Amino acid sequence: MTLPFSREQFFEIFAQYNATVWPLQPVFVAMGVASIVAVFVQRGFERVVGWVLVLFWLWMAIAYHFAFFTSINPAAWVFGAAFLIGAGVFAWHVRAGTLRFTKPVGATAVAGLAVLSYSLVGYQLLGWLAGHAYPQTPTFGLPCPTTIFTFGILLLAQHPVPLSLFIVPLAWTVVGTFAAIQLGVPQDLGLLAAAAITASRWRRAKTQQPTAKLSHLP
Repeated sequence: MTLPFSREQFFEIFAQYNATVWPLQPVFVAMGVASIVAVFVQRGFERVVGWVLVLFWLWMAIAYHFAFFTSINPAAWVFGAAFLIGAGVFAWHVRAGTLRFTKPVGATAVAGLAVLSYSLVGYQLLGWLAGHAYPQTPTFGLPCPTTIFTFGILLLAQHPVPLSLFIVPLAWTVVGTFAAIQLGVPQDLGLLAAAAITASRWRRAKTQQPTAKLSHLP
């Protein structure tokens, strides 16, 4: 499949976006770090984490897909609409109380922190090593690193995690991975790793639930 834009146009969009929204990039990183701290500290702060995800997905839909990416790719209108739906799904579950967080421990905490650290730090480092210098590089708050961040947060969420929360992030993983291979963006391959780790932990938690319930029977 041939992309409707060149590699140069793709990275130029990032440059335009980064120049326009500066200095929001470090604000988004601070919000991401604060969300991680909130999950581990608890004390009621973790309730804000879901709304942070809603804000990020709204931002990616409107401020990136609609405002910038549509200028080189008509499919960005569809992507933006999907991200709006994703934001709506997150908002629905936050309001319904079905996206909850308890203090993560053990392998779940390690896996979640690994994915989150990659989204905030490792992603940018790998991009720099690949020759993608700022501002012509995806920054946190843009679809691929922020989708990886979303997987990390869902890793730390209390089970059962609603399956509907994974639909749009997984769909973007397919799109982002295809583009990463076509355009030479190795840091975006972290989408596949994050999705695989999250799916593995989700399945494991799902299979352990019946056992956990039985253990509480008199």
